[in-house]
Order: sequence, then C-alpha cells, then structure tokens
Amino acid sequence: MAEQRSGGTADHGGGAAPEHVLVVFPGYHRPWATWINQRLEAQGVRATLQRWDPPREAPLEDSLGDLLLARGTVLLVLDDWFFQLGPRPAGEWNDVLRGFVAAQADRFAAVNLTNRSLLPATAVLEPVSLWGVGEEEAEVRLLHRLGIEPRRSGSRRVPPGAPVRYPDTPPSVWGEVPRRNPTFTGRDDLLTELQQRLMDADRGNAACTLLGMSGIGKTQIAAEYAHRFSPDYDVIWWVNSDDRNVQRDRLGELAAELRLPSGNEPGERIRAVREALRRGDPYARWLVIFDGWDDTDGAGVLLPQGPGHVLITSRNHGWGDHTDVLKVPSFDRAESTGYLMRRAPHITAPQADEVAAEFGDVPLPLVQAAAWLGESGMEVPEYLRMVRDGRLSTVDEPSSGDGFPNASLTSWSILINRLRRAQPQAIDVLSLCASFAPGRIPLGIIRAYPQAELPEDLRWMATDLPAWTRALDTLVNYSVLTRETRGPVTSVEIGPHQESVHMHRLVHDIVARLTDGDHRKAHRKAVRTLLAEADPGNPMDSRHWPRYAELLPHLEPSGALLSRNPRIQAAVLNCLRYCFRSGEFTAGAQLAERIRDNWSTFMDPLDQPMLELTTQQGNILRSFGRFREAYNLDLAQRERLSAASPPNELGSLLSGSAIASDLRYLGQYQESERLQRQVLVEAQRLLGDTEFSTLVARHNLGVVLRLLGRYREAYELDAESLARNENVLRTRHAHTLNSSNAVAHDLRLLGQYREALARQEANVRVHVQVLGPQHLQTLYARTQLALCRRREGGFQQDIGAMMATLLEQLEQVHGRTHYVTLSSLNNYANYLREHGDLDHARELIHEAEAGYRSLLGPAHPVATGVLANTGLVMQASGERADALAILEAALAGLTASLGPDHPWVLGCALNASAARNFNGRVGDAAELSRDTLRRARHALGNEHPLTLSCQVALATDLRGLREVEEAGKLEEDALLTLTRTLGAQHPHTLSARQRNRPYWDFEANLG
Repeated sequence: MAEQRSGGTADHGGGAAPEHVLVVFPGYHRPWATWINQRLEAQGVRATLQRWDPPREAPLEDSLGDLLLARGTVLLVLDDWFFQLGPRPAGEWNDVLRGFVAAQADRFAAVNLTNRSLLPATAVLEPVSLWGVGEEEAEVRLLHRLGIEPRRSGSRRVPPGAPVRYPDTPPSVWGEVPRRNPTFTGRDDLLTELQQRLMDADRGNAACTLLGMSGIGKTQIAAEYAHRFSPDYDVIWWVNSDDRNVQRDRLGELAAELRLPSGNEPGERIRAVREALRRGDPYARWLVIFDGWDDTDGAGVLLPQGPGHVLITSRNHGWGDHTDVLKVPSFDRAESTGYLMRRAPHITAPQADEVAAEFGDVPLPLVQAAAWLGESGMEVPEYLRMVRDGRLSTVDEPSSGDGFPNASLTSWSILINRLRRAQPQAIDVLSLCASFAPGRIPLGIIRAYPQAELPEDLRWMATDLPAWTRALDTLVNYSVLTRETRGPVTSVEIGPHQESVHMHRLVHDIVARLTDGDHRKAHRKAVRTLLAEADPGNPMDSRHWPRYAELLPHLEPSGALLSRNPRIQAAVLNCLRYCFRSGEFTAGAQLAERIRDNWSTFMDPLDQPMLELTTQQGNILRSFGRFREAYNLDLAQRERLSAASPPNELGSLLSGSAIASDLRYLGQYQESERLQRQVLVEAQRLLGDTEFSTLVARHNLGVVLRLLGRYREAYELDAESLARNENVLRTRHAHTLNSSNAVAHDLRLLGQYREALARQEANVRVHVQVLGPQHLQTLYARTQLALCRRREGGFQQDIGAMMATLLEQLEQVHGRTHYVTLSSLNNYANYLREHGDLDHARELIHEAEAGYRSLLGPAHPVATGVLANTGLVMQASGERADALAILEAALAGLTASLGPDHPWVLGCALNASAARNFNGRVGDAAELSRDTLRRARHALGNEHPLTLSCQVALATDLRGLREVEEAGKLEEDALLTLTRTLGAQHPHTLSARQRNRPYWDFEANLG
C-alpha cells in the first residue's frame, strides 16, 4: 500500500502557478469542488468544474485523456468513491495510474477527502489530504499542492456571488435531513437539473416537486440534494409530510430554530415561519423539503414563499398546479448496473444487467437486491433462481398495479428469511413496525415507557439496549428503515421518546405481508398499549399537541380503535379532543367517524365513552361548519337518551346543550333560546351555579340573545357570566377571556363604541399573553378589536392592514371556505367598499356570499344579511336598479326569518329606503324610513347609532318630498344626539352634518 502524503510535506511550490485548473469530481462531492473553485478564483486562478462519471464501456485511459484536452492542471477530487465511478475493478485503475497517468504526471494533481486507504497507484498523483482539517489549513494545502503562492488577504479578488461555505461546516439550521446515503448512485443529471430549476426560478416561486411512483427514490434524491448543495443554503429543514398533523407540527418547529417569537399553536408557528422565510430574515438562503406530500389541499396555507427554495416529493400529479414538476424516472441501465456492482463488487457487468432487468430498474428493489448480494456474497445465478421460482416466498405475489415489480416480494422474502436466521431480533422490530402506520414511527416509546406490558418476545427491547441498537442498525443497513434525528448529529443523547424511524409505505406493505403473523395480534396490542402510555393526558395544553400529532396516525393500524381497554379508549378520545382544540377539524371528523364505526360493533350507544364521542364529534362537526350533520348526530343522541331507563340526566343535559348550539348555527334562534334556557335551569339544578357546564350554558344563552338582537339582555347576562367566571375560574382562564369578548361585543352592538374598544384592547393583550397571538380564540378577539376600532372611528388608517392580516391568518388556520374566514372576508369587504376600493370589495363580498350560501343555504339569516352587503357594493358602483332589487330581497328574507323589529332587519330596511330614494321612489322611501325609525326607537332606544341613522335617513327623504320643517327638526335632533353620544368628530356625526345618506353594513356572525 502506498503511503498517503499529508498536506505541506511535498514541495510543489517551485514551478509557476497553473493558468487554469480543471476540477474533476464525482457528483457526490460537488460541495468540495465548489469550495475549491472559489478558493482558486480568489487567488486569481481560472478554474472550471467538471463532474465526471466515465462510462464503463469506454476505456478508462480514453476518459482520462479527454480531461487533458483542457489547458493547465487537472485536479482530481479523490476518495474511495472516486475509484468506484464506472464502476471498474481496482486492477484496471492501478494499471492506468501506473501507465497513462504516470506518463502525464505533470498535468495531474489531486486532493484526498478520506482517511481510508486509496489504491496503491494513486501515489503517482501525490494527493494532498484535506480530511479532518479546518478551512484555513485546507486552503493552504490546496494552494501549495498546485504551486500557487497565496496572495495577501487585502489583494484577493473576491469572486462574485455569495461566499461558498466550507463543506465541513454545516448550515446554521439543519433539521432532520436523513443521513447521507454513502451508496447513493447516479441521478447526477437529475440533481443538476433540479438545482438549475430552483436557482433560475423567479424570487418567491422557487418550488419544485419530485414526482414519481413509490420506490422510485424520490426521498433519496431529495436527501442527496440537501447534502450535495448544502453550501448554497444557511437553513435546510426537512418536513415529513405523510401525515398532515405531523407535517404542520414539523414545519412549525422551525420557528424555534429561527428564534422567532411565537406561541405553541401550529397555526401561529407556521405563520411566523412563513413570514420569516418570505422576508428572508434571519436567513435568505433557505431550503424547505416536504417529503411525501401527496395531498395538495393545504398547499396555499403551508407552502413558503420568499428568496429561498422549496422541494417536494410526491406521487400526486396535482402538484403541477402549484409548483414546477420534475418527474423521477427509473434508473437508466447504467445507473442500475453501476449501483449493483458498487454494492456487490463480486458480480460482473452482465450479471448486474440481468438483475437490473429483473427488477425493471426500479431503485427500491434494486437497493434490496444489492444489499442482499453484497451482504451474503451469493452468486447472481443462484440469487435469480431463488427469486424466479419463488421458493422462499410465503405469500402470493402482489399485483403490479402501482408499477412495482412482482419479483420484489420474493426478494424481500429472501432478505427476511435471512434475517430470521441471522438476526431474529431485527424481525421482532420489523413485525412491531408493521403494527404502526407507515411513515414516521415513534419507536422510542418502547424504551421511554418500560412499564408498559409488552409480550414476552418483545420485552428485550425495553431492557437490552445493545440488542436494540444492533437490530436497528441491521435494518438501517439493509435499507428497510431510516433513522430520524432532531437536527445535526451531536454528542448530546436524545431522549428515548424522541427516537423515531421512517418506513416507506411500500416497504411497510411488503413487510406486513411477509413478517410472521403468529405474533401480529400481540404486537398490535403492545403498540396500542404504548400509545396509551405516551398519551400526555391533557389535550387542552397546546404544549402537548406535537406528541398527539405523532400518535394520531397509529391509532387505527394498532387496533386502538377496536380496543375494549378503558385506558386505550381514553387515549383515543384525547386524540380526538386534540383535533378539536388544535383546529385539525378534517382529521378530527375522519377520526371520529372511524371511532364510531369501530365502537358501534361492541359498545352500547349510551355507554359513557360513546356519549363522550358524540359530544366531541359534534363539537368538531360544528367547528368544521358541518352544522346539519352535527344537529342530526346530537338529535339521535337525545332520542336514545329519552328512551333510556333509568334516565341519564347528565347525558340529557349535555345533549340538550349541543342541540341548542346546533340550532343557533342553523339560524333557528328562537328555538335555540328556548332550549338553552332549559339547559341552564337543568344545569343549575343538577350541578349548581359554579360548575363549568353551568358557566358554559349561561355564556351560550348570552350568545343566542345577541343573535336575536336583544343586545341589552345579552349584555346584562354576559356581564353576570364574566363576574362568575372571574370568581370561579379566575381572570386568565380561556373561558373567562371568552366571556370578556362577549361583553365587549355586546357593548359595541349597543353603540357604546369607546367603552367596547377600551375593554377589547385590554382583553386582546391578555389573550396574547395567555393563549398566544395565533390561538383560534385570540384571532376571534383580534377580529372583534378591529370591528371596535372601525366603529369607534379613530383608527381608520390602520384598520385595513389589520383586517387584511387577520384574513390571511384565518385562512392559514381554517382555509378559505370556513365560516370564520368567510366572516373576515365579509368584514374586510365592507371596509374596502367604505373606503372606495369597489373592485376588491365586490370580489371579496361575492366570495363571502357564495361561501355562506353554499354552507348555510340561501334562506339562512346570515346568508341573507351578506346579500345586503352585495347590494351596497352595487349601489356604490352606480348599479342602482340592481342594488334596489337585491336590497328589497334581503329585507324581505330577513323579515320573514327574524321578524320586523330585529336590528338586522332594521339595518337592511335603512339600506332599502336609500335604494328607493336613489331610484326616484322618494315617497316609498319616506314611508319605509318612517316605519323603520319607529321600530328602531322601540327595539334599540332613541340614542342608538342605528336609530339615529334611521332618523337622518327619514330627514333626507322628507326633504326630497319638500317637507322641510319636519326634516330640519329630525336632522337637528339627530346631530345633537350624535355629537353628545359619539362626539363631534366621529365619522357618523361628520357624515350626518354633511347630509350624506347613512347606510348599515352587515357583520356576519354565526355565534
């Protein structure tokens, strides 16, 4: 073996510095080549990068001779990987180095990136070692080897572009990128094209999806890209996206790494992350990788934009609507054979070709074949005979509908049988993994909760750490599992509960078919027991939400949804509560339905877990906007409870409370009030005044009174509720804060704008302190604050930006069609119309109107009220006839559903009278205005802003009829009252003084 020279020991500085250096590297070492190129250019030496992978069919001497066509020195970037390019036998390389290269030794130089032994004949290249040294020393050694006299630092020419980071220096933020695969092969052209697409994309649109079938190698390509091009980035963050909850939590975790101020809720952290990435602060050079993202529904909410890059791996062709798409094909034959020959050096090129053909050049089965051949040393004819005759297969071949070769199952069967003989504990781990869901598996909970009752064949996992490590290492080496770590590898030991592995869904399916089924039942029981042990027990606490997101995908595969164990059932319900509390309504609705399907097979509908399931399912459906489904579910529950003997009074109470809420959302306010009063009386009788259910019942009664337009009653009840909540729950409890929201809302609707604003500003501050700025309840509080500021009149310049930001944040949390987001759309449209942006207002109000009509039906009071806002936009745009028709229809619809004295009806009548006036029907306008004023005085009082608006409107109509004296008295009285109650500079007062026709815009609120 030739002695490897270390840097600085050989004298290479005697000759003239080369005028040009051709840096020749395998694609695997692009970071080193890029760094070398920049160091040379900083010294004024022209350099060219040449990725090199000579075809096996061409003589090696010819391929090396082609490099000499360039002028100057050819610098080879060497490690043991370099000599596997082709791949070629070591003897062929040694012969060429001793002959051709030795004869041209003055043209060649080399750097060595490994501490392992290279081929003996590499001594002719006199490679200088850069392994394990710092950047300054590496540069000194590189320049010395090439005979370049270093320039003084002040005289260096700084190459254009950002400085290239030294390859041994990781990015500032490095998040859960899979460890680099030392046997990664080929794909160089694809990786180069991927980099070019991302680099050439317009700022803010640098997103590319690697698209291909299962097993094609998308994840490996993404991981290799992250490692190979890591010097181009300061932040590289990997997001496993098999499960939406895990995906959201993982992306949100980047907030802590970027040191962003945010709370614990996923929506808040995601918003903070996206905003920081958009600004490029604190890092502009970032790469976020979403691995296994097959559902494009959340693309608009989660995809970052900004100066950095986004890389997605997926099977879903729909990503073409959102990103650039790069299809990942199978290996070409040279890549297949090259990989097989590197992993199994004893096989020949024709044999490698035969194996590649057997598996259709698909990477995943080739990885398994190469691992088997390389580890076992088996000859290819024997291996292929075993594959083709299926002698070791224990199950039928799967269909090839997804494009995966049938022979792969037999290949896996061979591997698993070998492991069963040589490493049976690895089979135990595999069998256990098959009882989890594919994707990320929190396997560390086995060691984190040793008190869990494990079956006898698995107990070694909790007690024998060396055996556990050996089993995992074996599976990782055979490419069955990949380890997942939090951030860069450090010397700090991670806790057992943080340990996880990743199993590809296709691998999971095959392993589930082939591992021993005798223990499957016991292993699934062990997994669901462990999931229950890992349940934090408090889904109300947002700090536990990442753990619930991790547990959620594994409930059904483990059989937890069929378990009769009360502890496991409690954990299942806690996961459902997590979905409700965290706003994961889609996942929650699906989970609740699956729980019901399973529990219904062995549990009575009136058993306590089923009653609790119905409560949580109803909460989720209501919060999701599926009001009719929630109502039908709760109604069926009440019917069962009514027929029960003995009666379940508490269950009936909770059922009645749920139905009252359903009716409220469905717009049946009178019936909701009647039932809610009964619920409050029953709660006081059964539980007392201070029990939480009673406090909630009193709050809900205030909500329905507010929707009925009985604002004074609502205020008095809400003020009483707030005092009770502060006494029982204390001031910083979430329910107390919600009561404070209600009081401020009542005050605003009563026209007491300044008092409402003062209360809501203080309330929002406490919400942010206690719940965080992006908690769902905080967003509601901030929405109320924006409306308070708009009505108070002194913050007009800031309100538009505030409303736009709230709309964006609500869309991130709920999506565009959720009823809370629709309310924000409606409110922002009203503001835009009032401030002259009619086109944008029309666009948003049409979206809100269509959304509410689809969600609630056209006859719902809220859908009808939003129609009135559409009429106002049309009227402001000069479409007076059409506006009149719309406003008259809205008035008729609201009157029919709410009665003539409801404030919403009075406001709509105010608008309709204006439309009549503008269309020349002044007499009809005056008639409607007079009737509306009379009703408003009765319903709201003489000093309410809406009453005063009706008074100003009637004065305008009377003036049009030349009844000047009455008009003047009405106008003067209204101005005096507005000045006294709202102030002389309030927009309402100023508008009345300028004789502008007043209007009323509808605030959509479902309660």
